[in-house]
Amino acid sequence: MTLRVGVIGTGMIGQDHIRRLTEVLSGAEVTGVTDANREVAEEVASRLKNASVHATGEDLIAADDVDAVLVCSWGPTHETYVLAAIAAGKPVFCEKPLATTPEACRNIIDAEVAFGRRLVQVGFMRRYDAAYRSLKAVIDSGEVGAPLMYYSGHRNPSVPDTYTRDMAIVDTAVHDFDVSRWLLGEEFAAIRVIAAKPNRHGGDLQDPLLMILETESGVLVNVETSVNIKYGYDIRGEVVGEDGTAALADRGHVILRSASRVGVAVPEDWRERFIAAYDVEFQEWIHALASGEGASGPSAWDGYAAQVVCDAGVKALYSGERVEIELGDKPALYS
Repeated sequence: MTLRVGVIGTGMIGQDHIRRLTEVLSGAEVTGVTDANREVAEEVASRLKNASVHATGEDLIAADDVDAVLVCSWGPTHETYVLAAIAAGKPVFCEKPLATTPEACRNIIDAEVAFGRRLVQVGFMRRYDAAYRSLKAVIDSGEVGAPLMYYSGHRNPSVPDTYTRDMAIVDTAVHDFDVSRWLLGEEFAAIRVIAAKPNRHGGDLQDPLLMILETESGVLVNVETSVNIKYGYDIRGEVVGEDGTAALADRGHVILRSASRVGVAVPEDWRERFIAAYDVEFQEWIHALASGEGASGPSAWDGYAAQVVCDAGVKALYSGERVEIELGDKPALYS
């Protein structure tokens, strides 16, 4: 069975996912597209075999030749489209954020719980990266003992002029929040944000930032964002356990620290670093839906938890204080 996918939002990330679905992966075809800029949607559709252009996201979701929905539109529109997909009973893959407020994320959770099974998957692709999966396997094996600290570094060579101080948390560190929760298998309880001496390349931005989070069991998670560091796109991750440490290396490897030294290449940007993870993410989504398993990747709860942590991080950034994180009860659907 070929999964017929409708894509809402045909900007850069939408077009990249369309390329992935039509040229790289198997088991899916794009049968519908829509975008706030209709001309862009029409141009994208002209390069596809069987894709119709729809006036609105709601029209696309309702289309008989759309089995599943991919939401790549502007963040504030995500709640509307994901809720419409749930109401239509159609699986929906939503690029982050799931929604732009915790309340909106909760609306999606409530709708999915009422529906009775998972339809929503959130695009946290780091969980599909071979190096992160190797690191999680090491943590879960107990090889380095119980985790005590986790360091996550997120470095960009530069960011556009439209990048704001909040975006270091809600657009950049959100990935670090999610992957840390996944690696450690627990939720966060509090966050502090500390701004370093400003990078001269960053203009008026507070850059870099250091975020210190506490998990429910007391593991400390340090997240560094440096978004004007010039030398390249560099993602770091290291767990400090009771008996040793394990760190990410590129190309699926993990470095278990000892007296030896290891050198690795530094990717040029996020596309080079995570292109394989995006491919795996979508291929597993396609296979899960085709097999009748349903959505099994990052859930609406994961999207909600990430947004709550982001909101607390922004509050900590402006207040300079430790901010507690309250998630509320987790529905059984996501246990």
